[in-house]
Amino acid sequence: MAETRSDGATTRLRLDIAYDGTAFAGWAKQPGLRTVQGVLEEAISRVLGNRGRPIVLTVAGRTDAGVHATGQVAHVDLDDWQLTRFSTSQNDPTVTHDPGHMLLRRANGAIGTYADVLIRRARIVPDGFDARFSALWRRYEYRIADSVSVRNPLDRNPVLWLNETLDVDAMQSAADALVGLHDFAAFCKPREGATTIRTLQEFRWRRDEHGELRAHLRADAFCHSMVRALVGGCVAVGLGRIRVSDLLPLFDQQNRAALFPVMPARGLTFVEVGYPDDAELAERAQLTRQRRTLSGLVDDDDDDE
Repeated sequence: MAETRSDGATTRLRLDIAYDGTAFAGWAKQPGLRTVQGVLEEAISRVLGNRGRPIVLTVAGRTDAGVHATGQVAHVDLDDWQLTRFSTSQNDPTVTHDPGHMLLRRANGAIGTYADVLIRRARIVPDGFDARFSALWRRYEYRIADSVSVRNPLDRNPVLWLNETLDVDAMQSAADALVGLHDFAAFCKPREGATTIRTLQEFRWRRDEHGELRAHLRADAFCHSMVRALVGGCVAVGLGRIRVSDLLPLFDQQNRAALFPVMPARGLTFVEVGYPDDAELAERAQLTRQRRTLSGLVDDDDDDE
């Protein structure tokens, strides 16, 4: 159990989260809409009786409407009263519990059985941890069942069904051409004041044992709609509608025009976030807040998926 403090300081907890994004209007809270952040913050607040500091989750990557997650990460700061609430038995105040475990149990209970969002793990982390800015990389998966795949109706939410046949080798050639440090403006939905320079560290395609195509993408960060646009470019190549060489000039352009469409959200899942060792968390967060350029890092930048 964490020590009880009276200096007004907070204790930070890391939450590992999974959700089916089908019925959510994305991660971020929006007035009048059901969002992952809104459901989780409301559940934790309800368990606490809406006492103490407001519950606000900071997330590793804000996902769009319809996007799923198996390895999303967020953090929340609890004040002394809230931490004690999760650390002490409701029936016997002399009995203490791990606050992360109790937050998980009680918040998931408040959300309900068979919910489409679940806290998988919760634990106290060092003060230097920031779910968003301490991240070294994020990993996504995109799944497609084309005309030669064995389709499973139980997987219809996280898999895009396509009634055409894709050339996975051509798609891998396209993916290979996109890897590296680039300005991905042509593959992103623009956000005022945010850079579109990213390092795409890994982009692999394969067919699994059922013939389903799976794309694995890892980058230091992804800008808005970037994953679905990158997948869209590969799918256009895999269908023979464009060539790999047609993609390369896009790094010198600010938009992709009508060359290929952005893929639907339903096939996309946020699967993992990588962080450095505890001693390097704060330094990494400070570095990430700087603006990316093709030659280095300058200024501050508010950057996320």
